[in-house]
Amino acid sequence: MSAGFVINLGLPKTGTTTLSRALRRSGLKVADWRVRPAQTDNEAHHNQLVGELVYKGYFETGDPLAEFSDFGAITEMSAIVPGHNFWPQTDWGVLRAIMDQHPDARFLLSARDPEKTAESMLRWNSLGKRRLPRQYVPGLPFGYGKTVPEIQRWIEGHYAFCRHVFAGTDKLLEFNVADVDAPEKISAFLGRDLPWWGRANTNAAEQDATDAMTQEA
Repeated sequence: MSAGFVINLGLPKTGTTTLSRALRRSGLKVADWRVRPAQTDNEAHHNQLVGELVYKGYFETGDPLAEFSDFGAITEMSAIVPGHNFWPQTDWGVLRAIMDQHPDARFLLSARDPEKTAESMLRWNSLGKRRLPRQYVPGLPFGYGKTVPEIQRWIEGHYAFCRHVFAGTDKLLEFNVADVDAPEKISAFLGRDLPWWGRANTNAAEQDATDAMTQEA
């Protein structure tokens, strides 16, 4: 039996684009960072950031997924671009509301080695060099996020937060995108076949990525 709505709690550069592509090819309609016009007839959602829509639903209706009736999964919730700074995957109120409103929802935590992830963030379109230090990010106050140790500690904190939130439940699967068994684990957890698994949106191809946070702050 397949799971209900699928939500990934992973941070940038943890394989979110690979996961997005894999879930799309499995038949799910996936919202990844921004809603593309081709994905929905709802013009009000065209080019809207996923994180902004999550908070719109949460504060207006109490349901963070209220704006995602056209979708079956979210693989990248966060956004940090000029004028916008959203990190719903770090927000206990949002996660609790999803669990309350959608008891059949399943959560994934795409993870990589925190040090390697931090290094990747520093190379990724000014994410670590400019965008993170210039914003107030949950767990990473203004001025922090400029070095590998700072970002690494933040990443480790997020992983610990997610494990704590879902401790004692069967609603969360943590996986490493580099694990050869990752697709099988995800497939079993969600109850759906994954016909594709590979590498997408690597640093070497940053400028060609279409599903990543590419705006400069």
